[in-house]
Order: sequence, then C-alpha cells, then structure tokens
Amino acid sequence: MIMLYASQKDYDMMAGKPGGTPGWSAEDVAAMHEFMRQWNQELVDSGEFVEAHGLTAPVHARRIHGLKDGVPVVTDGPYAETQEVLAGYNIVECESFDRATEIAARVTQCPYPQGASMEGAYVDVRPVADHGPDDFDI
Repeated sequence: MIMLYASQKDYDMMAGKPGGTPGWSAEDVAAMHEFMRQWNQELVDSGEFVEAHGLTAPVHARRIHGLKDGVPVVTDGPYAETQEVLAGYNIVECESFDRATEIAARVTQCPYPQGASMEGAYVDVRPVADHGPDDFDI
C-alpha cells in the first residue's frame, strides 16, 4: 500500500485559501490531478494497479476512540495534535518492496506551485498483511 500524506494546511492551499504560502490556482490543481491520473494510468498499463482513492480534507474526518461511560468518544477533525493525515492511497501488486518504493517515489515529481510549501506531504510504503505468521513480526 502506498499511503500519501498531507496536512490540513496543504488542503487549504490547494483550495486557494490564504495562508503562510501562496494558494494554488485552478491550473495548479489541474496539473496535480493530471499528474496523478497519468501515474495511476502507468500502473494500470503495467498491470500493477489494484486500487486507489483520494480522501477529503481532515476537516471532514471523525476519530472514534476509547470509551467514556461505556460510549465511544467521537471527535471531529482536524486534530490539533496531528499535523499530517492520510490524503489518499494506492494498492499496487508488484514484484518486490523495492519496486513499490520506486513507484511511490515517483509521486515526488508531482508539480506544485513555485513558492508553495508541501512540508506536510510525504509517502509511506507498507506491505498489506496476508495474515501469515510473519505479518505481525515486530
């Protein structure tokens, strides 16, 4: 699984909201979407694509945790204690972990406006558990 991370600040910039760095224009967002479309299409063409989805901004999230008086505690996002959030994911099936890393590294070539900071953006790669005995080794 290739997990793409961003921050609420990144979502705000892409929405063109004012902040510490320049907001994204409609053309900037379109260029990012086109890059991601092409990246996914390359994976479809190579036979490595399984699934992909982008997620809405963290402001639309809810966290469910713990119990208080026997009832789960629900908190609306975004969460002050968390800067980075999962922005989307891709599931790929490929020959090796190194190949998955190579695929994920390509995301760093995604265009963004000059002067914009994508400091909260990064990518993680993790194997999906097959529920075998080695899946939970720590």
